Amino acid sequence: MASPDKKAFLLRIDPQLWAEIERLAASDLRSVNAQVEYLLRESLGRRGIQPRLVRKPKGPPGP
Repeated sequence: MASPDKKAFLLRIDPQLWAEIERLAASDLRSVNAQVEYLLRESLGRRGIQPRLVRKPKGPPGP
């Protein structure tokens, strides 16, 4: 099940590319989903783009 704080979307991808991502994910001990996210962040970083992390606001401080 997808995390509630993550955006889900359908991706159509070439089967050979999918196989390579699966292979890479397995060698990096990641899920395919985590590997795709890692590769996207890496690619953005090469372009000088650092995605802002959206954090949920914490509740009021304790007593």
